[in-house]
Amino acid sequence: MKPMPSDPVNFFNIYSHGFIRTAICIPDVRVADTEFNAEKTISMAKEAAAGKAVFALFPELNLSAYSNEDLFHQDALQENVYDALFKVARETASLNLILIVGAPIRVDCRLYNCGVILYQGRILGIAVKSYLPNYREFYEARQFSPADQAIATSIDLGTQNDIPFGANLIFEVKNIKNFKFFIEICEDVWVPIPPSSFAAMAGATVIANLSASNITVGKSEYRHSLTANQSARCVSAYLYAAAGPGESTTDLAWDGHAMIYENGNLLSESQRFSRVPQIIFADVDLDRLAQDRMRLTTFGLNARTHKDILCRFRRIAFDIAPVSGKIFLIRQYPRFPYIPADPSKRDQRCYESYNIQVQGLSKRLESTGIKNVVIGISGGLDSTHALIVAAKTMDLLGYPRSCIKAYTMPGFATTDKTYTNSLRLMKALEVEANEIDIRPSCIQMLKDIGHPFAEGKKLYDITFENIQAGERTSHLFRIANMRNALVLGTGDLSELALGWCTYGVGDHMSHYSVNASVPKTLIQHLIRWVAQSNQFSPETSETLIDILETEISPELVPGEENQQPAQKTELIIGPYELQDFNNFYTTRFGYLPTKIAFIAYCTWRNKKEGIWPDLPEEKKHEYTIGEIKHWLQIYLLRFFKLSQFKRSCIPNSPKVGSGGSLSPRGDYRAPSDSEATVWLKNAKQIPERDD
Repeated sequence: MKPMPSDPVNFFNIYSHGFIRTAICIPDVRVADTEFNAEKTISMAKEAAAGKAVFALFPELNLSAYSNEDLFHQDALQENVYDALFKVARETASLNLILIVGAPIRVDCRLYNCGVILYQGRILGIAVKSYLPNYREFYEARQFSPADQAIATSIDLGTQNDIPFGANLIFEVKNIKNFKFFIEICEDVWVPIPPSSFAAMAGATVIANLSASNITVGKSEYRHSLTANQSARCVSAYLYAAAGPGESTTDLAWDGHAMIYENGNLLSESQRFSRVPQIIFADVDLDRLAQDRMRLTTFGLNARTHKDILCRFRRIAFDIAPVSGKIFLIRQYPRFPYIPADPSKRDQRCYESYNIQVQGLSKRLESTGIKNVVIGISGGLDSTHALIVAAKTMDLLGYPRSCIKAYTMPGFATTDKTYTNSLRLMKALEVEANEIDIRPSCIQMLKDIGHPFAEGKKLYDITFENIQAGERTSHLFRIANMRNALVLGTGDLSELALGWCTYGVGDHMSHYSVNASVPKTLIQHLIRWVAQSNQFSPETSETLIDILETEISPELVPGEENQQPAQKTELIIGPYELQDFNNFYTTRFGYLPTKIAFIAYCTWRNKKEGIWPDLPEEKKHEYTIGEIKHWLQIYLLRFFKLSQFKRSCIPNSPKVGSGGSLSPRGDYRAPSDSEATVWLKNAKQIPERDD
């Protein structure tokens, strides 16, 4: 079930891009009132289907209620449970919804705690609870038998024969790529090695847990920890449904706790202690799970260790009907994936990122025995951040900041603002401040090679631009030789991804580069964090804030009077906020361009709905699908076709974030002469408009 994204309607559909919508239903129940429970189950199933979910999970034993105790052994309850189950099957037969409901099932004179998998009126299989708690408030072994006591591997129920039965069933939806699910029940996930661990290694990407789980003080935190860690260890989605209103409170209480996790990340959670039924939804990214499992080679190695156990799983394959029409993500993606939206988490991310850079540079200086660094200061973001990293490094090592030999090197297009801020920043940080006008040496080289500019003609070509970048780098390296120093690189991850650096010189080359795995959007927040957290003097913070308000430009081409800068980087290579978004989902997850564009559109189409860090209102943008397509195509061409040769020989630099590094010695290895054909071909399927 994967409609072609080239159809504009189907493009704007989560099921075209590797997502499935899942639901957890917490209904009201009445103890031993199976007819009431069936009606509530049917009602909530219809609501889940109306919400475009294809997978809905109910709590443990929801058709009978969990807290029946010895009533489970009454034939009247048993017979009515089957009636309720068949009624649910009949009444949900028209729904395009996989339904997992809880019921006690009697087989060969034993009673089992089961999860029944239904789809369009048929029972696809019956999952059986493996581990029965029989301690403290739990007495399940009094009423039920564990899965391994079952002799039958299939049973007959109603008019259906040979229904798969057991604790080793994996269900595969054949027409949704990577959609394989496994059912475990409550206590199964609380044991040292849950059955879902083996099921995940056997291929299940979605784990669903029907739970009762009474509530006691502190238990919800443990549930979170347990579910988050199991989803992370299994590299899976994990749906957990605990019993809610209506269960007996003779000795226990219930909070109706439902959670949906994906590889350790919480996607959705119910309101606990609600007195009304609830449904929570979450869009699960199956592509992400498959990608992560493919990359994590130890996941496969662990599966090989347990191959004998994994081979025992039985697979039930089936198709479901397509879900068509426009269905946008309800899942919220941050517009700035390298930056947490939550202020406290963002401060922690900035603290860690900044200190990783400081630690990397301090170790390099200690290992070389060199105390001095040389750095070019432009008054722009990257050199500013590299300088404040260097300043903090000197403080950490106990070296005077005069060990930083900072040089501002104005050229033909240097603006008054960046020049002034360069001088202000060097003075505020109390580093050794120097200035070299590179224009005379540039003119000499232009004259030497016969460039028309040396004859007075205004030819601002690539040669003119790169001579300035080259002269700056040449000066810095020779100064480093003369002053026993390391040249500190300033180029960032975003520029490396887009190839926005001059090969061998400029931001591309240095002795050590502290920003190479830090994207431009994060650098902006790091500078703001350094200023707002008063890492340095008030004068430094004031200058840093002013630098953040500067137009991003290479300042290599002169503009007309009062029209500086002539070059605006983001008009050439695209908005960094959007290109960082594209880079994250390309390099971290390897998504198709169509999927990246769909996520970007859902994320950026309305600035009121996005997840924003604290930015001024004028910096909060929104993008049409046509704009997203345009800039994504530019990113794909530059990243895959034009720029790898620059990344193949970059200087050493510490990896900062889990979003990755483009160092050939770290996260990313690629040929320098590859083509972008397959990515651009896929990107053509992105529509120009959303109507």
